[in-house]
Amino acid sequence: MATVSMSAAQRPPATAPIDGRVYLTPTCGCCGKWVEHMNAAGFKLTREMTTDMDTVAAHHKVPESLHSCHTAVIGQYVIEGHVPADLVKKLLKEQPKIVGLAAPGMPAGSPGMDVPNSPPYSIVAFRADGTTYEFARR
Repeated sequence: MATVSMSAAQRPPATAPIDGRVYLTPTCGCCGKWVEHMNAAGFKLTREMTTDMDTVAAHHKVPESLHSCHTAVIGQYVIEGHVPADLVKKLLKEQPKIVGLAAPGMPAGSPGMDVPNSPPYSIVAFRADGTTYEFARR
């Protein structure tokens, strides 16, 4: 039985990481766990430390009712809070006409807020005019 080995030139290229920036407070442990979750899923997030998350979220057009503990900008979208990586990838692939996605508050069971047997939570899409709809439920 012969074995075939691929040279480096023949191998498919590795998927490039998806760059983004995340704004978070220096003392929030769950935000760091969310960044680790995103990095493990192929994202490369630069951390920007701040103590004024309300201003960051407002600047990025996140409706006040959807604010959370951190705000990320990935591609053309705003990601507010503990949104799962697979939903961010779906967002980037489908490119709906929205500002971004939010996991309002800090829902138990979301990435970085790992609590066993947590109740389901909503991932909410928001538009520039402030309207929202449920993008997914976990």
